[in-house]
Amino acid sequence: METVTSSIIFNVHSPINHALLIFVDLLVIFISIFLLVHKSSIRNVSALPEPRFPSGVAIISAIFNCGLAVVYLGSGSYTLVEKLTKEKIISPLDEWLVVLLQGLAWLLLSITLCLKRAVPYTMLLKVFLALAVLLSAFLCIPSLLETVAREDISVNRVLDVLLFPGVVLLLFSAVPGCSYEASGLHGTEGEFSRPSQDDSLQTNDKSTTPFGKAGYLSKLTFWWLNSMMKKGKEKPLEEKDIPGLRKADKAHTCHAIFIEILSKRKQKPSPDSPPILSTILLWQWKEILVAGLFALTNVLAKSGSPLLILAFIQLAEGKHAFKHEGYALSVALFLVKSVESLSKRQWLFRMRLIGLQVRSVLCTVIYEKLLKLSSASTTMPVEIMSCVTIDIYKISEFPYCLHHAWTTALQLFLAFLIVYYCVGVAAFATAIMIVLAVVGNFPVAKFQQKYQVKFMNDQDKILQAISEAVMTMRVLKLYAWETRFKKVIEGLRNQQYRWLVGLQKVMGYSLILFWSSPILAPIATFWACYVLGIPLKTSKVFTFLATIGLIQEPVKHIPQIFSAFIGARVSLNRIIKLIEAQQLPNQDTSVPRLNWEECGYTIHIKASEIAWNGNFLRPTLRDVDLMVSPGERVAICGEVGAGKTTLLAAILAEVPHINGVVQLRGKVGYVSQTAWIQTGTIQDNILFGSIMDPSRYQETLEKCSLLKDLEMLPFGDLTVIGERGVNLSGGQKQRVQLARALYQNSDIYLLDDPFSAVDAHTATNLFNQYVKVALSGKTILLVTHQVDFLPKFDSILLVSEGKIVRGSYNELLMTSEAFRNLVNKYDSAASQNTKEVLRDTALTGTSKIFQEDTKENLNASDQLIKREERELGDAGIKPYLQYLKHGNALLYFSLSNFMQCLFLLGQFAQSVLLAANLRESSTISKPLILVLYGAIGCGSIFFLFGRTFFLYLLSLRASTSIFSKLLESLFRAPMSFYDSTPLGRILSRVSSDLSVVDLDIPLKFSLALGSTIYVYFGFALFVVLAWEVLVVIIPTIYLVSVLQEYYYASSRELMRLEGTTKSLVASHFAETATGAMTIRAFGEQNQFFLKTLYLLDNNASAYFHNFSANEWCILYLEIMYAIIISASAFFMTMLPHTEHTSGFIAMALTYGLSLSGYSTLALQSQCDLANMMVSMERLEQYMHIVSEAPDVIEDNRSPPDWPSNGHVEICDLKVKYRPNTPLVLRGISCVFEGGQKYGIVGRTGCGKTTLVSTLFRLVEPTEGKIVVDGIDISTIGLHDLRSHFGIIPQDPVLFHGSVRFNLDPVSEHSDEEIWEVLEKCQLMEAVREKPESLDALVLKDGTNWSMGQRQLFCLGRALLKRRKILVLDEATASIDNATDLVIQKIICTEFNNSTMITVAHRIPTVMDCCKVLALSDGELVEFDDPKKLMNEDGSLFGHLVREYWSNTGSS
Repeated sequence: METVTSSIIFNVHSPINHALLIFVDLLVIFISIFLLVHKSSIRNVSALPEPRFPSGVAIISAIFNCGLAVVYLGSGSYTLVEKLTKEKIISPLDEWLVVLLQGLAWLLLSITLCLKRAVPYTMLLKVFLALAVLLSAFLCIPSLLETVAREDISVNRVLDVLLFPGVVLLLFSAVPGCSYEASGLHGTEGEFSRPSQDDSLQTNDKSTTPFGKAGYLSKLTFWWLNSMMKKGKEKPLEEKDIPGLRKADKAHTCHAIFIEILSKRKQKPSPDSPPILSTILLWQWKEILVAGLFALTNVLAKSGSPLLILAFIQLAEGKHAFKHEGYALSVALFLVKSVESLSKRQWLFRMRLIGLQVRSVLCTVIYEKLLKLSSASTTMPVEIMSCVTIDIYKISEFPYCLHHAWTTALQLFLAFLIVYYCVGVAAFATAIMIVLAVVGNFPVAKFQQKYQVKFMNDQDKILQAISEAVMTMRVLKLYAWETRFKKVIEGLRNQQYRWLVGLQKVMGYSLILFWSSPILAPIATFWACYVLGIPLKTSKVFTFLATIGLIQEPVKHIPQIFSAFIGARVSLNRIIKLIEAQQLPNQDTSVPRLNWEECGYTIHIKASEIAWNGNFLRPTLRDVDLMVSPGERVAICGEVGAGKTTLLAAILAEVPHINGVVQLRGKVGYVSQTAWIQTGTIQDNILFGSIMDPSRYQETLEKCSLLKDLEMLPFGDLTVIGERGVNLSGGQKQRVQLARALYQNSDIYLLDDPFSAVDAHTATNLFNQYVKVALSGKTILLVTHQVDFLPKFDSILLVSEGKIVRGSYNELLMTSEAFRNLVNKYDSAASQNTKEVLRDTALTGTSKIFQEDTKENLNASDQLIKREERELGDAGIKPYLQYLKHGNALLYFSLSNFMQCLFLLGQFAQSVLLAANLRESSTISKPLILVLYGAIGCGSIFFLFGRTFFLYLLSLRASTSIFSKLLESLFRAPMSFYDSTPLGRILSRVSSDLSVVDLDIPLKFSLALGSTIYVYFGFALFVVLAWEVLVVIIPTIYLVSVLQEYYYASSRELMRLEGTTKSLVASHFAETATGAMTIRAFGEQNQFFLKTLYLLDNNASAYFHNFSANEWCILYLEIMYAIIISASAFFMTMLPHTEHTSGFIAMALTYGLSLSGYSTLALQSQCDLANMMVSMERLEQYMHIVSEAPDVIEDNRSPPDWPSNGHVEICDLKVKYRPNTPLVLRGISCVFEGGQKYGIVGRTGCGKTTLVSTLFRLVEPTEGKIVVDGIDISTIGLHDLRSHFGIIPQDPVLFHGSVRFNLDPVSEHSDEEIWEVLEKCQLMEAVREKPESLDALVLKDGTNWSMGQRQLFCLGRALLKRRKILVLDEATASIDNATDLVIQKIICTEFNNSTMITVAHRIPTVMDCCKVLALSDGELVEFDDPKKLMNEDGSLFGHLVREYWSNTGSS
């Protein structure tokens, strides 16, 4: 058998191979001499920056390799002398010449690489290093195998084996890491990569990670991380404690390199889609190659372990190869396991780092796309959010599995060679079983891809629905539609659940297939040995089983590789689809300023058609020929839906289809019709990235009538505004927008109906101070429905029937019938209540707001938007129990792990059977042993089925329960929660966190506990066979526990910080999606892009240090386990034993080898699970939100016809939004009689909308009560209350869906009723023009309908409901006066028997009310007949009336 064995081992010392080695050595010697002598090559690279090399590694490398070369030279010289003295001849030459040349070549190679460190930049060095690696591999592997096979040692073979670690040291000392700090960047840096002051300030807040300056040994051992891990143990880590990234890893650097490579590739013949994947590979190929070298080292080290186990088993059987062999084998085993651990940790760490860089790049590319997306694009913001929160993270995880593809194949091949050595041709039975397992995976991959695509598509729909519901929650609660929308989301989840079931089934099948193959393979192989007559010896059998244990890991990786590949492919396709979405053709809408005298205009449009959808047969505007001179004031007016906003959008190049030309000359300031407010302070919103100029800032506040409002706010202009400005009134939001535009000091101002949301006094003051004074000399285009402002403009644009008519006020009155009708309708509204014209020139207070001491007295905890909540410290088993309490998960988890224990016991029983009965003295026949072995294996597979089944149930039941409770909690949350919680925080939980719970936690839970059980089971086996090993096991386990404490203390906080910083990224993307038009108009894309880079770097820093800490922990734990395994092997083989115990020692050694893999799996699973449980913590936070009052109180239901009269009594009502804020309403008491019409008036911010919110219980009273028809509204359910009231809200909200769905989402009315309402609302013609009629599409937020049309939709909803109490909350602020008059007539006719409560800015709206309630600073000032109040001296209402009509009279 020994001869056969020797013949199959590759003999590197054959004459022909010696000739090949001599040739390679001569080539290396020639190149070394050339590089040492040739000086010009050094000079050529002298201009490059000197790379920093770790001197310690260079010294160690030089000493080791030069010493190795000297020993080679000595060995060759000794062989030559021996031949001359004993044989008197020097032939054959190859026996000594090859050794001498090898020594000389290695000496010159070491000197060249260690002393000439500028050479690494030459191509010649790459060839040089490649030869060195090939040479060392060519000598090391065969020599190692030959040494084990022959069971003896020679000096030459030892030297050949040591060449490999020598060349690794040479690589570390000769090849510098990529240093972007030194080398800089070349080429373009992308469209939005310009550095700025803000960027420098942001990036200097943090110190750079020690990883950037660490030496190679520090990087190799993760020593650079110790300082942060120590700090994490001392106290919970905060964001400021986490160092910043290296420049090479920052989003700015990665984006610049990626864009440069991508732009070069796009210059080549255009492919079908953007070459994203190939560009990433081209960018990262060097780092991928370096990681591949570590992966190769890992595979080689891992494959050597079974051979060492074979030597240990033979040693236990009394077969000594040399003296003190046990010591040598123990040290060798420790070194091999250490190299295996070091190489794997570096392999995985580097691939994680590549994934981080890829993630940052893809986020920046998508954000750039977001800034370019057309408003007419069908890409929804939620699709972008899904890509950012889910798809990009899947792609960034793919590099982690990249090298597993080829390392798995290589490891299987090397394992096959060892198996062949152990069992001969029976190894082909093992190969067949593995091949069958691989082939069986292909249908799994096909179904997994199908289910993955379906799952992600439904995930997009769920995110879209939740996003829309969260953003419109106030309206949903006012209409009592939360339940309906919740059922829609539940229906979408049920659809997704089908694909989740499919995914879990496929994953379960895959787990069974690949965990059972290492059980079935030995059964088939042993029977093949029996049939073929191959003897089953203890040493060979357990070496074979140890090798099968090695096969189990790569086989286990095969489904993970398929899964990662499929997930990354699906996600990449979705990202490419997003990148290919329709975008605006030109982003630079603000061209450089020119000399006005030379160009003669600031705005020029000449277009035959302007359309949103590319259908020029029905364009929005036709035959537009407009030229606006510098300093000209132009008003734009027209009926609702005429195209006024479209004209401004066309000027801003926002309309995708313009058949003509649009030109601008100068910087643009834009105020949108729907206010866009950023989350942040009022000051931040006004400055909008500009530098603070106190005098200009103060003047801006005065001109925008903001001083008094800021005095009322607790933090003044440093008050944090909630998302979408939720803690500001509609008028305050518009004035903040106006201030933002004014502070930019632009040349052109495009104002889209900004005065409709403010009261008459404020509108007049704004027009006089803002338009006429502050914008004096500026070019102004103002869209307005307030006819009284029109005479004060230089010219007027009347938009009617798709065409534009231009002229002065008087000219249009004389020539345009449409304009006359518009003015006459307004005059008829005004003539109903003509009063004395008095102009109030009083200005708001001028107290100074911008004061430094204001900031000193602030308490950030009192702000509306607080820092995102996160757990601190050790949460213990709390998050695990939180997960297991859902859907009987604890029961299924227990059953799953019980089955896992039985599965492990089955494997143990198989090993015991072989250990006890393979010796020659055994009385049990071989066939019986094999039958029993196979029966136990089949039983283990049954338990494997059981474990997978219970795991499947655990996953589905827990996911269903968690989603249901999360959704219920979100929809039952009060409005105060949504006012203080940015959308991104919610979306990050229902996307990435929920995805982790759906797909990842169940598997990690099972792996963590099952592998941990296996590890401690192996320790117990060691102790039974050699109790002396306790001397090593006990202190090592203690050190392991201490190390894990250090890790968990830091890792928990890092994971939590990663979650919170990820929410900030998601919020920023969501905010940009809604305000992209404003950002483009101001030309602030670069500022927002830089903020994106900052947020991405913050998130990436937490992620980087988190996975670095993971590798740090596993590295040192693996080394400790290597100490245990090596010591256990030494004690078990060196201590006295009998023939009966040798088989059990072989079994224990086999377990010890697999124990290394299982310990790594246990540690990795525990670390991953601890990190994943942060997602459960974050979900749990939103599953226990303090809810509103119950929807229905069964013991106190309101009557079906309630309210029958509409009598409303308000008793001493006091309201505050939060406990630590002042009262907003202060003791209001009044009575609204049934069937009457009441008006509520007051200055902006006086509490009008708060009173309405309290009536609908969006805000609960602090004191007092509201009684409607004898029922205290606080005693009945919220659904009973809100569903019996009607409202037309202040903000006209439309939902994504059809016209029918927007009017009647609960499907309570017939089509005939809907058409009747559309006719009354003057929407019938607009709907009939749509080919789909009632099924016509309404985009998210109703962006394909004008603001006035959206308000008419809200009127239609009220007409359909026809409730006894109707509230109009400034409902006609966004429509022209003529349409307002028509609507008021419709309301008076349709609701003549209802109690109407009207909140309005337009005085004519409340003039026909029986009583008017006037509020001031939250107090009831007046409540009486409007005519009576106007005649009273000092009346607030009379004052408001005179202010309103003063402007009308002057016009």
